[in-house]
Amino acid sequence: MTNKNIQSDRAKKRRKARIQPPLIIGWREYVSLPQLGLDDFTAKIDTGALTTALHATDIRRFTGEDGRDWVEFHPPDLGHSAPEICRARVSDHRQVKNSGGIAEDRYFIRTDLKVEHRVFLVEISLTDRGEMKYPMLIGRTALRGHGLVVDCGHSWLTRPRKPKKNHKSQGVTK
Repeated sequence: MTNKNIQSDRAKKRRKARIQPPLIIGWREYVSLPQLGLDDFTAKIDTGALTTALHATDIRRFTGEDGRDWVEFHPPDLGHSAPEICRARVSDHRQVKNSGGIAEDRYFIRTDLKVEHRVFLVEISLTDRGEMKYPMLIGRTALRGHGLVVDCGHSWLTRPRKPKKNHKSQGVTK
């Protein structure tokens, strides 16, 4: 196969991927970060935010065996089985304005994001979102080019929200 044919095959695959019908998502959805071992947690979809952010604490930069910068961090408590520490290669380190408009230095990583049945590579900043309701905020840069359409008037469109367990009423009869 010639180089021209290989390029043509790649172009056909890209066009076919774009032909995929759009996936309508709500402003809150269940997502996964499979490469980090973080499965099935809630995220807020925010088209007003440029970047994507993941709650992370105790962020520590180190030099990996490959000679590149890496980070390890404690991921959010998802309420179910998840790793205690995540590690990822640093893709960037830059300033980002937080929700209060204050510039913060943040590490960025690139990892796969899974929404419904679609998996695509995104850049994520690591920051302490402990005071926020959702452990992850997905901004418009991550959404662009992946056939996702946000219906801001609805939530949980890719699947129903899991019912909350009512611990108070268990075992109580009236």
